[in-house]
Amino acid sequence: MIRDLHELIERARNRQRYTVAVAAAEDRHVLEALQLATRQGIVHPLLIGKRSEIEEIAQTIGFSLAGIGIVDHDGDAASSARIAVSKIRTGEADILMKGRVATGDLLKAVLDREEGLRTAQLLSHVAFFQSPYYHKIFCVTDVAMNIAPNLEEKVQIIQNAVSACHSLGIENPKVAVAASVEKVNLKMEATLHAAQLKQMNLEGMIEGCIVDGPFAIDIAVNAVAARNKGIVSEVAGDCDIILAPDIEAGNMFYKALNFLGGATAAAVVMGAAVPVVLTSRSDDERSKLSSIALAACLR
Repeated sequence: MIRDLHELIERARNRQRYTVAVAAAEDRHVLEALQLATRQGIVHPLLIGKRSEIEEIAQTIGFSLAGIGIVDHDGDAASSARIAVSKIRTGEADILMKGRVATGDLLKAVLDREEGLRTAQLLSHVAFFQSPYYHKIFCVTDVAMNIAPNLEEKVQIIQNAVSACHSLGIENPKVAVAASVEKVNLKMEATLHAAQLKQMNLEGMIEGCIVDGPFAIDIAVNAVAARNKGIVSEVAGDCDIILAPDIEAGNMFYKALNFLGGATAAAVVMGAAVPVVLTSRSDDERSKLSSIALAACLR
């Protein structure tokens, strides 16, 4: 089990050095992240995009491209994404990363039925956080992919997060199904889903984890708050995964942790044939590096 996101970097450094195919790599923020990852010995970049622009940016930030593969592509970003995906399919790369391409265009290439990286599993965003106010790293999902997931989609979102936890040595992760209250309310779908997911876990339909809820966030992460409300649960105050009720709640929580809570994140999209790294311009350097390391650890 890891308790510090920096351990992701150590783990990735001690694994096989994977190749990351970067779609539309002519992006300063992405190249800065790859510069850090390359210096740390985590990945081999394979840059797809306009060579002249990539080289110009690299020179500006002091990133030596010696020994780094570049596929010179003068087409649009969407076609660059298709080329990056093709490099995964042919075994020339192991991880996919978003550059200066719209997320929709990248995902369209990933989900293409004939030439993509589609699997039977739903795509979902998995973010691991290290917070100064919590005793271990924890996962928040899904904050970026599925707008209003139904019950079956939430099952798959949990499965993706549980799989990621298992890969990091968290053998039986505790899943807190988040809502705004702790009691089932027929008018609040999140609470209904929580009760159903908990029952499915008890019946063995969701395996490899412990699911409980509905829990407000204070109950999920604070054992004292749980005791004060009379809630007895091995998940309350010690969760490893927080399942957001929808993308709006999840995204606000994600950004509040980053910008108000002093947390650092590492995030990937799971459910495709390989991990997909989507760093944000607002992510700090540590988060970007940790996200690439996380993808390498999950490969």
